[in-house]
Amino acid sequence: MVIFTENEIESIDLGYKLGLILTNPSTILLEGDLGAGKTTFTKGIGKALGVEKTINSPTFTIMKCYKGKYPLYHLDLYRLNGVNQEFDLEEYIDSGIAVIEWPHQADELLPEEYLRIIITIENDKRKFEFIPVGKKYEDLMEVFMNE
Repeated sequence: MVIFTENEIESIDLGYKLGLILTNPSTILLEGDLGAGKTTFTKGIGKALGVEKTINSPTFTIMKCYKGKYPLYHLDLYRLNGVNQEFDLEEYIDSGIAVIEWPHQADELLPEEYLRIIITIENDKRKFEFIPVGKKYEDLMEVFMNE
């Protein structure tokens, strides 16, 4: 499924729409170049979960945790240089909504099922390509498309 947004508000609204139907736990993988809109989309998910703090990029901290309906773990693995045993990604994936930017940095730690979203810029619009992996996320996309 592919959806285009024309501005930041529409990208936040798209994340919000997804956030409303997420169940705990869920794993969302966000892929896209720097500035594609990964954190903007995450703001919408947080809004749907009732997160009151400002969501911003965790690039320099690797992870930020926000309290809402479910815990929201926003991870940015861009600066992660290989996986070490001190980084317990599984703990966050199993206990809340894990939104992971640059997930390919830790492929071996990712769960078997997840929702992969590829964000690109085309003609000044954001293109969101939703790729469900596993039955849970296929079912989620069915609900998402019918909302």
